[in-house]
Amino acid sequence: MSNQVNITSTGIKKVLRLYNEQQSLAEYIWNGFDARADTIHIDYAHNELGTLESLSVSDNGYGINFSLLKDKFNPFYESEKAIEQRVHRHKSTMHGKNGVGRLTFFTFAYDAEWNTTYEDNGVFKNGSIKVSGGLLNDYDSRLLEENMGITKTGTTVSFSNIKISKEDLEQVIIPYLQAEFCWFLELNKNRGFSIVINGTPLSYEDNILDYDDQIEFRYPESQTLFKVKFIQWKESVHKELSKNYFINRKGEEVHKDYTTLNKKADEYYHSVFIESEFFEEFDFSSTEHERQVKLYSRTKSAPEYKFLIKQVNALLRSRRKPFLKEFSSRLIDKFESDGLLPKYSNPDDPKRVDFIETLKVIYEIQPKLFSGLSIDQKKTLFGLISVLLNSSGRDQLFHIIAGVVELEQEEQEELASFLGTSTKILV
Repeated sequence: MSNQVNITSTGIKKVLRLYNEQQSLAEYIWNGFDARADTIHIDYAHNELGTLESLSVSDNGYGINFSLLKDKFNPFYESEKAIEQRVHRHKSTMHGKNGVGRLTFFTFAYDAEWNTTYEDNGVFKNGSIKVSGGLLNDYDSRLLEENMGITKTGTTVSFSNIKISKEDLEQVIIPYLQAEFCWFLELNKNRGFSIVINGTPLSYEDNILDYDDQIEFRYPESQTLFKVKFIQWKESVHKELSKNYFINRKGEEVHKDYTTLNKKADEYYHSVFIESEFFEEFDFSSTEHERQVKLYSRTKSAPEYKFLIKQVNALLRSRRKPFLKEFSSRLIDKFESDGLLPKYSNPDDPKRVDFIETLKVIYEIQPKLFSGLSIDQKKTLFGLISVLLNSSGRDQLFHIIAGVVELEQEEQEELASFLGTSTKILV
């Protein structure tokens, strides 16, 4: 049966124009996990010239129910309004948005066919859906015979007339998938989640800079235990960014949110996994200042939660310091090689040494001050810092920095201590 969506094929490509090959293939993997799969298989074959002759993505999820096909392939195309790629902010499921990822294959192949098995009222049904990249607004669906000896649900999407090469897949797309899914696979490691490529599980160890799964925080009053795993990633984890993941005693994620060091304008990519029975019946929609007592639920105003967050934040700051110290040295060297720093008479000039150390400390405390500036703005900033350091203007420097970027009290105290200022800490 042929069905048309409510937009032209050209319009669909316009809507999905922000997707590239690696993002598109990642969407098919997310679709599998969204369908409650725990294992995704990517299989491909190539010829001697490195041309891909076959490529497929299979999952053991609940399949595509044919009674819901119009929901999966049709109604979100009611206009050519751009579809924003986004994820659920507080849960790590449902990355797909109304099936948007199902039609992104046109970025790396000309045709796609889904073979899916689903259960409907105790009966296993199998069906096929075909879409051509040249006619994305038309899909052909066919329900096959029931009870064909199949007792497991799942979906395999096979791509044909593939545009990418073996080299593209192995050198560009697979490294992208490592960064895209490393946090998710780590989050669900104890539940057996995996992505298997040509029989080999996708490895992401090369993207780990620091790993510690032996951290425990125990709230002294109630003896509530929080088991914490910290990971620092070498590469960005894409749109996921840096987050805390809250996990119940069954090993299931119940909530996630950004860490306090997320988007600090440095390259300190990290994930924190926190497991505790305390998160059973926890109200994550509450606030730390909420006074209302809620029946059968714990809230963010609980002393255990406040204790946890304080400990996690301290952990992140302590782990981040060595990284920023090393990174700041490389960054300052780059600024100097680019000719952005003021000139001094010689490298050992005490004024130059003081200036370089001040820049490093400022960066280590608040990297955001150095981000988003043009070359001229950086030169102006560095020149201003040099002048203030050499004219008894250290108090002024403190107030300028504190006025430009928001500093936490601990950061203010650290900066004031380094500058040797007598200024009062801002609150």
